[in-house]
Amino acid sequence: MRKFNIRKVLDGLTAVSAVASASSAAQQQQAGNRETEIQETLQSEHFQLCKTVRHGFPYQPSALAFDPVQKILAIGTQTGALRLFGRPGVECYCQHDSGAAVIQLQFLINEGALVSALADDTLHLWNLRQKRPAILHSLKFNRERITFCHLPFQSKWLYVGTERGNIHIVNVESFTLSGYVIMWNKAIELSSKSHPGPVVHISDNPMDEGKLLIGFESGTVVLWDLKSKKADYRYTHDEAIHSVAWHHEGKQFICSHSDGTLTIWNVKSPTKPFQTITPHGKQLKDGKKPEPCKPILKVEYKTTRAGEPFIILSGGLSYDTVGRRPCLTVMHGKSTAVLEMDYSIVDFLTLCETPYPNDFQEPYAVVVLLEKDLVLIDLAQNGYPIFENPYPLTIHESPVTCCEYFADCPVDLIPALYSVGARQKRQGYSKKEWPISGGNWGLITQSYPEIIITGHADGSIKFWDASAITLQVLYKLKTAKVFEKSRSKDDRPNTDIVDEDPYAIQIISWCPESRMLCIAGVSAHVIIYRFSKQEVTTEVIPMLEVRLLYEINDIETPDGEQVPPVPTPGTGSNPQSIVPQSHPSTSSSSSDGLRDNVPCLKVKNSPLKQSPGYQIELVIQLVWVSGEPPQQITSLAVNSAYGLVVFGNCNGIAMVDYLQKTVLLNLGTIELYGSNDPYRREPRSPRKARQPSGGEKAQLSREAISALHFCETFTRKADTSPSPCLWVGTTLGTVLVIALNLPPGGEQRLLQPVIVSPSGTILRLKGAILRMAFLDTTGSLVPPAHEPWREHNVPEDKDEKEKAKKRRPVSVSPSSSQEISENQYAVICSEKQAKVISLPSQNCIYKQNITETSFVLRGDIVSLSNSICLACFCANGHIMTFSLPSLRPLLDVYYLPLTNMRIARTFCFTNNGQALYLVSPTEIQRLTYSQETCENLQEMLGELFTPVETPEAPNRGFFKGLFGGGAQSLDREELFGESASGKASRSLAQHIPGPGGIEGVKGAASGVVGELARARLALDERGQKLGELEEKTAAMLYSADSFSKHAHEVSLLKSSFLMLFCEHILCVTVHFGPL
Repeated sequence: MRKFNIRKVLDGLTAVSAVASASSAAQQQQAGNRETEIQETLQSEHFQLCKTVRHGFPYQPSALAFDPVQKILAIGTQTGALRLFGRPGVECYCQHDSGAAVIQLQFLINEGALVSALADDTLHLWNLRQKRPAILHSLKFNRERITFCHLPFQSKWLYVGTERGNIHIVNVESFTLSGYVIMWNKAIELSSKSHPGPVVHISDNPMDEGKLLIGFESGTVVLWDLKSKKADYRYTHDEAIHSVAWHHEGKQFICSHSDGTLTIWNVKSPTKPFQTITPHGKQLKDGKKPEPCKPILKVEYKTTRAGEPFIILSGGLSYDTVGRRPCLTVMHGKSTAVLEMDYSIVDFLTLCETPYPNDFQEPYAVVVLLEKDLVLIDLAQNGYPIFENPYPLTIHESPVTCCEYFADCPVDLIPALYSVGARQKRQGYSKKEWPISGGNWGLITQSYPEIIITGHADGSIKFWDASAITLQVLYKLKTAKVFEKSRSKDDRPNTDIVDEDPYAIQIISWCPESRMLCIAGVSAHVIIYRFSKQEVTTEVIPMLEVRLLYEINDIETPDGEQVPPVPTPGTGSNPQSIVPQSHPSTSSSSSDGLRDNVPCLKVKNSPLKQSPGYQIELVIQLVWVSGEPPQQITSLAVNSAYGLVVFGNCNGIAMVDYLQKTVLLNLGTIELYGSNDPYRREPRSPRKARQPSGGEKAQLSREAISALHFCETFTRKADTSPSPCLWVGTTLGTVLVIALNLPPGGEQRLLQPVIVSPSGTILRLKGAILRMAFLDTTGSLVPPAHEPWREHNVPEDKDEKEKAKKRRPVSVSPSSSQEISENQYAVICSEKQAKVISLPSQNCIYKQNITETSFVLRGDIVSLSNSICLACFCANGHIMTFSLPSLRPLLDVYYLPLTNMRIARTFCFTNNGQALYLVSPTEIQRLTYSQETCENLQEMLGELFTPVETPEAPNRGFFKGLFGGGAQSLDREELFGESASGKASRSLAQHIPGPGGIEGVKGAASGVVGELARARLALDERGQKLGELEEKTAAMLYSADSFSKHAHEVSLLKSSFLMLFCEHILCVTVHFGPL
């Protein structure tokens, strides 16, 4: 006998039997009242979950490298992450599986490969010739700890220094160890009994590849002859060494020390330094040694043809400079510039015109990796200005407190935000183009605009263009400027809500169509903004103060989902209209001395100049009530068509007409139920003394407002047409409906009051209500009514006023296409389950228990592939999607466990299968749950490696070539190969094949043999792609900079072809002419 689930209906309130489960959705539809069949198009094959891109500053950076030919920058982090940056819009994120800190990075220059050294003593070879870089080889050292690596330009032999003071040599093609080893006891004086310490530096002499300079931490430096396998010279110093750098002629090198000194050594004079410099030491009289300074952590020595060399260093400040910020010092000739940084310096690199170490370096910029920022300094301009950073690295400028993501926005939004944001840019940047310019953009397969909004701890809000997996800041709004700043600790905001960050943004409600913005702050304040392209000065900032405090005694929860009967209209307990309340006059204390009617923040009382962009419409603040501070706001919604904003917390709900600047609704949550409260609760006087022992219990028992949704639908079972209303969800799983009676549009809207009245409709789900949405009779999403954006700071003419009158009724009168026989569907998602309710009958036609053992953190009703679905992220790490309206499970993937509240606070889904969350305090991780996007992702990603000719080696000159004295080459294969040096000990290191497969192995690690031929062939391929680049550039319509940059690149490429051709002809002429 076939079993059916019997639906129980009590006075229009639906409660589904507990035995209903996910697999019984189809049976429920048959068992209930038969509703209109809706054809659903989404299937499981439409869904696939994958990460797309990561934006923001690399969290906890630890290493830095630069390829001067490819012009690619690499940053490693303490968590094993690897971030690669090319031209703006070309970024890549990779992760070492071990999660060990990256201690050093080395590019195989112009080879499309990178070596990373990790704190767990592993070396990894990354192939950068594919859009998603992968590890080709790994080498795990078992007995020694890696401290320093050096890979000479155009060499396949990597020198690896260890904590024991030894140097091993790795073949980067096969990632195997050579039998050639430099042992520490052979490198130092044989008579020395003390260990020299770990290797802190390795480099070969720029003019002689057979001479290797080895720096030990203790202060000893050794010049090692690779062929004779012995030390030519040993240089000793009393102070520990932090770094070493060569002069390009190979006759001098410079060391930085722990006492803040620099020592310059002549190679052939090992007895004492040629010169000792203390850049920041106070020079004492009588020739005494300067006072010691802080360690100089790194020094670089770069030469120029036209002038004095640059000595660039980090650290070395005097110990008496207490509180001074970290500095980078640039010494050039007789001038010394000290550049203060906002954060600690992790590492820096000098960018030079040539990759060859034996040529004049011609430095043009310094890239400085800070703890929380990346700075590029222009060395060619006076004053050393910084470059304007085009990467989206300022997400964490102030800690992110909330996030919202909008896909498929109106097309005019991004240009509008960009135009007002362009006026906010700082001045004084370098006039040169950003020098990290490698890689190529991917194909733009997504044509819809995407916007990310981030709220921050300092009260700022940033709008980001997130279209086509890129990120660019558009506009920044500072909400805190409406409030008076506290000048001292005694004058701090009088709030018990937060000790710091009183302006932090908690909730953002934004209507892209009307551009209305509403934010809720941590100090129980709400600010409503309008968008304007005109600058205005507001003489008096409009503000309202609202008293919202309502406490209750302990509650008794009703069993299951049963709810007492709700009286229907006309039965004697018909809900009465709620009279609008005026806000109270402000006073500092009540009659019994308790703080009363005082907001947490003080609004400025002076005129406020508001730039084009978002401008204040109204400030609303909750106030103290009889010594009780206002509670933080838990939900917020704004509707531009109705001119209303509503917000709630654990005490109740308030609705404000922001057009008339009046409070329409101010009720405790229990009062929303009227006499139909399903919980037996009794009001308690706010003035009653609070008992600390029961404080937590009272807090838990409060029913907070958790979801708010304006809509035009059926408010009661007996309705024959939809009308404006507000749906309210609470933390106890209740949904209540409030009817809205709006006056006509135009001038009448500003004169007649909005009537607000409870409808008597109450629905119940398990768990706190998270999200609500509405479908029409075809299953399409019914968006909330909205008003199209218009410029409010320009007077309207008569025609515009007539249009305004016609615009308003769309949100008031029922839709003409909505027949009486047609119905709608309410989709309600809670922490535990989802329901689809048929309206106006209020029958539950579908139900899905999303999770039994966990809870939903975020649920969104989103559009995908011309259909809609419910997307959920659970605390147990699962991402799930369900069809609508039938709530069939379509996707269930374990993705990310809830490891901290940052993820819960920032995770959000949006249309077209997009989602994001804050993966670290400084980075946004974007992902997709769309199969189509996953398939197109490879094309959308940029290319890091582009075929480029390696610059020609410096000319040795006729006499140097004839009599010697130029750079001496070395056949390293002859020295380090297995035939000459033998096999290395197997127990020393273990080779691990990488997961990257064989793709790009030959190209990524084949040395320089045949590189010229490959590059010429690839240049032809690059020429074919110029048309594609023009299309990509055209997609960035609002960015004029991109157009000029692209045109410049094309002209340079043409010039390079001509120069190569001319040089080739010239070489042929010179070679054959004299013969």
